Amino acid sequence: MTTQSFQRRYKRLRRLVDHRLMSLVRTDDSRDLSEGCRYVLSAGGKRVRAVLVLLSSEAVGGTTANALHAAAAAEVMHNFTLVHDDIMDHASSRRGRPTVHVKWNVNYALLVGDVLLGLAYRSLLSTRSDHLRRMVGLFTSGLHEVCEGQALDLRYEQDRRVTLDQYFAMIEKKTARLFSMSTELGGLAGGGTPQHVSALRTFGHYLGRAFQVQDDLLDIVAEQQQFGKRIGGDIVEGKKTFLLLSALERARGREKEALQRIMSRRHRAGKGTVARIAGIYTQTGAIDAARTHIQRDTQKAATALDTLPRNSATAMLHWFSGYLLTRVS
Repeated sequence: MTTQSFQRRYKRLRRLVDHRLMSLVRTDDSRDLSEGCRYVLSAGGKRVRAVLVLLSSEAVGGTTANALHAAAAAEVMHNFTLVHDDIMDHASSRRGRPTVHVKWNVNYALLVGDVLLGLAYRSLLSTRSDHLRRMVGLFTSGLHEVCEGQALDLRYEQDRRVTLDQYFAMIEKKTARLFSMSTELGGLAGGGTPQHVSALRTFGHYLGRAFQVQDDLLDIVAEQQQFGKRIGGDIVEGKKTFLLLSALERARGREKEALQRIMSRRHRAGKGTVARIAGIYTQTGAIDAARTHIQRDTQKAATALDTLPRNSATAMLHWFSGYLLTRVS
């Protein structure tokens, strides 16, 4: 398959997922809450986790139909976490639109997030599979770990001594777990062998790690209109990103002091501070180090796919992981 055919296939899968997502909010649901749910689910996005479920199912011999309900469930869970994360992060925009708590209020946003989680389970339980019980257990443990990862993220915002090892432990729960959960769900929905499901889990794990480090990188190097979020937001919020922790290990003198002020959140960073910190990231080699880690984890993800059957879906998983490296939103 060519790059163009992969792109066309990806667009078709996204449309399929979008249609399924909007169908989840039924007319008999609470009108007030359904408005917020539709607002969240209609915001678009790359539907990464849902597409991973669908492709993983096909890679082991299943079909899109086998996995569509699980794919929608993974995507809705992801959107649930975004609604609640935006509240905790005081984020004003998401994908170029006001966040739910800004458009309405915090209490409403909390309820919308809760309803989205219920919709995710509703969709997952519609899956026809001999492995449904295992899939529900996997989904539930994935939810638990994602919440643990967010709790670590919040704790680290107040902690002045966070290491890169702690950072990776956090993103493996908060981000990589949703990816590995998605690929494993797809493998189970498609009836894959234990070896194939394990390979898909490993693929998702390393792809998720790479995805999060890239998200940290895009916070500095992307254009806001394309990224859909405030550039430099991680610096403003004092988040312990790969860039900040890597630069801290390398910086000296005034540069290190400036990073430590961000680390301790002793003052609110303005545009000038964001520009200066971004410059320090470049000077210390933290940005190059991030790109190296992204490439390394992406290669590990690709290696995991070598044990899967060679078919168009596996080929597209290879393409998709490369495609995500060039994402800007």
